[in-house]
Amino acid sequence: MPIESLLVTLRTIIVFGTTVLAVSCTPLQPYAEIRTQIPDDRFVTVDGSQVYVEQWGAGDPVLLIHGFGGSSHNWVRVADELGDRYQLVAPDLRGFGWSERPHEYQAYSFESQVETVLGVLNALEIERAHVVGHSYGGGVALWLASRHPERVRSLVLVGSTFPGTEFDTGRRLRSAGPLTPIAVRWMLRPSFLRNALESSYYDPGKVDEALVEEYRERLRVEGVNRAFRGLTAESSRPQGSIDIDALEMPTLVLWGSEDPLLPAESGQRFAEAIPDGTFVTIPKCGHTPMEETPAAFVAAIEPFLSR
Repeated sequence: MPIESLLVTLRTIIVFGTTVLAVSCTPLQPYAEIRTQIPDDRFVTVDGSQVYVEQWGAGDPVLLIHGFGGSSHNWVRVADELGDRYQLVAPDLRGFGWSERPHEYQAYSFESQVETVLGVLNALEIERAHVVGHSYGGGVALWLASRHPERVRSLVLVGSTFPGTEFDTGRRLRSAGPLTPIAVRWMLRPSFLRNALESSYYDPGKVDEALVEEYRERLRVEGVNRAFRGLTAESSRPQGSIDIDALEMPTLVLWGSEDPLLPAESGQRFAEAIPDGTFVTIPKCGHTPMEETPAAFVAAIEPFLSR
């Protein structure tokens, strides 16, 4: 082997080894420790595991379902204003936020996520609610509405996934195979999370250190490796189909006009296929309008909920 090639190979090994060491040193929060820091009344038990639920306000119940990689914290910037008129219920889906990470991969399937939010509604004795879902959480909301329409008063899909869409993150993690723990730790680095958030915003200047840390703290939880293996497994994808024509509840499809992850045009086409669907865009906004443009988000959603 020529000396130049040997040096390149050695340098590659050193860089890779250093990266693996740095990534593997990313500390995870023990779940037992998290539970001691959060009041018991913030949790409900669903199928034997702890699900964290944030609540604000009073009035007609509104179930808020966050997206992939997010948590109940995604709704904080709109909670005060919407909470003046509604009882807001925001659970952390399995694999995210302060909810427990079960050992079984099946616990992270799409159907299990739907059963989780149903379990939250049952635990809180809420028979029927407005349901708002963002991104991956929009897919969960859509599945809930199609399988349990009696529980859904109205439906709001925000930059939502829908039949035929998939996340690049899921494909990348599936391809990582046994290297998934390293890939997950790599994504938990502050610089990676900042880049991911900035690339999903219209105005990346709105992504600050505090926002990055809020995401990171709620992902850096013991069990994250098995959670992401379960969330990105082929078996975790929705099984079956959704009959869009059968959706009878009023539905608002709300999109950031500059969403770089899921184009607004695809959302508009989807809204047109829903019998009682309405499509609204928020100008100069990316994939997460309740964080990036909270005032515009409330202005768009409140008239729909109150009608």
